[in-house]
Amino acid sequence: MNKQEMVIAALMGMLLIGWVMYTSKTAAKHAEEARLNQAQERLTTAGATNESATVAERTPAALAAAPSTATEPVAAYIPDTPERVVLVGSDDLELAFSSYGGVIKNVVLKKYNALPGPPGADNPQVVLDFSRFPGLELEGIKGLPRNAVYQMVQGADPRTLLLKSISREGVQVERSVQLLDDYQVKVTDTFKNVSPSALSIGTNSVGMGAMYRGSSKNDIVSIDSLPAGEKADVLYWARNKATKGYIGGAGGFGCGGSKSVVGMPDRLSVPMPGDQQWVAVKSRFFVSTLSSSVDNCGYEASLERDLAQDRYALKCLTAKMCFPGQALAPGESFTRDYTMYVGPKKLALLKQMGNRMDMIMEFGFFKIVCKPLVTTLNFFHRLIPNYGIAVILLTILVRIIFWPLTHKSTVSMRKMQEIQPELKALQALHKDNPQKLQKETWAIYKKNKVNPMSSCLPMLIQIPVFIALFTVLRSSVELRYAPFLWISDLSEPENLFAGMVPVVGSLNILPFLMSGTMALQSYLTPSAGDPQQQKMMMIMMPIMMLFMFYSFPAALSLYWTVSQALSITQMLLIRRSSRPKKDADIEDAQVVSTRQQRRQNARG
Repeated sequence: MNKQEMVIAALMGMLLIGWVMYTSKTAAKHAEEARLNQAQERLTTAGATNESATVAERTPAALAAAPSTATEPVAAYIPDTPERVVLVGSDDLELAFSSYGGVIKNVVLKKYNALPGPPGADNPQVVLDFSRFPGLELEGIKGLPRNAVYQMVQGADPRTLLLKSISREGVQVERSVQLLDDYQVKVTDTFKNVSPSALSIGTNSVGMGAMYRGSSKNDIVSIDSLPAGEKADVLYWARNKATKGYIGGAGGFGCGGSKSVVGMPDRLSVPMPGDQQWVAVKSRFFVSTLSSSVDNCGYEASLERDLAQDRYALKCLTAKMCFPGQALAPGESFTRDYTMYVGPKKLALLKQMGNRMDMIMEFGFFKIVCKPLVTTLNFFHRLIPNYGIAVILLTILVRIIFWPLTHKSTVSMRKMQEIQPELKALQALHKDNPQKLQKETWAIYKKNKVNPMSSCLPMLIQIPVFIALFTVLRSSVELRYAPFLWISDLSEPENLFAGMVPVVGSLNILPFLMSGTMALQSYLTPSAGDPQQQKMMMIMMPIMMLFMFYSFPAALSLYWTVSQALSITQMLLIRRSSRPKKDADIEDAQVVSTRQQRRQNARG
């Protein structure tokens, strides 16, 4: 490997490391940028120091001018009837509705397990806990506490539910719930004035449930939203100047640090005024979204940090969609519909909902590669239901697609190696004339059809696919708890003998295999440079990649290892097929001579 190749390889490695660190969203680097405006800080301080201010804190400051009536705290109203819970289920999910507030207390995702391995008594289905921040919770209706008692009647179809309640002032609320396919829930709320006097419904909101950050260092929680307007862009909290410091490591895969909790509130509420097409509260693999049939006036997000940590770590995140107030004459009513999606972050399901909801996957710049990547992985998984095999088949497909390019590159590198004596002679001849040397050097390249940059092509073509796979693992549910051989979860490091390995904590085998194949590939790669430099790169690059990949998801190491193994196979085939004919004839003659000698010795 010559100096030029070394510089390019080093730059590519730095680019890869830099990209990973950029996506880490380190809160420490942007601590000052993440400070909210003074009004929000006053609101937060009040919520952190005075527990009784919790309800007031949930009213968006930007909407305070709208007609509104303070919502009664839960403690101010004690239902006089026992709580009743009704389960509404489909093939995909099961919702637990409470008669206290007519809300969703938890969601069971029937097709996903809480732990790696087969389902069973010790490995239940995934439950999204909405008990502290209920889904579909109505807040802001005068005289109707958040835990008001609702009558609940399940329809003939077990996927439907009717709920009804009435406020002390005479606002009747009727709620119709219907579970649709693919984790969708259709909800219709009808508000009717059944009193003899005109009533005014102030600014009110509908809750979306909550997402909690898990124990893995790769876990995230965040909020996305799409403002109204044809040309509006999806807003990601992890990138928003006012909020990204509070998201705390979203998308970071454990990279980077976090800021101190000194001076930070335990809870934070952030109003986001403006009509939204949809709002999404998401964890790494699951999401709760809400869209409405009528114009809303924005949403409000609430965050809670992990009080057990001395460095900032986001523990819980919830949101509620806000609606403007409305006056009702006696007997008058109005209706609004919501569509919820509560389920996995799966590209195909989100895409079929339309309205750019597939942007929740947050594939970013590499979406042009990520989307075909997910589709291809799922295609291979349908053929052979194992995502480890699917990753291997994907790697083979990528190598086949780029086989002509890598073949040409390897052949060019071998030719580059063969013309080195001629180039060295040229350097000695024109050592005092750089312009002449450069001209004659390129003439030799052209004559022998050699591209000096070709050695970097195999690395360059893998970078986009690698980054795309990294991005897919950050958000797609497909590889969650996907087993392969000794690996229980391809979306996480192998973590063998967890807690028993000094320094690193656990054993990951694939990064060592990856480093070994990288060293062998470097050894077999034709080089026109200094052998000592090549030897140094053959040692340093695998060591650097070992450290970088050790905490990466196992699927990434599997992809890179298989890709390098295929590259080694390709190099060996090219070396065999492009062996100089003269050398081959000499070797064949030696074989014939050896055979004849053995025969003569046998006769003697």
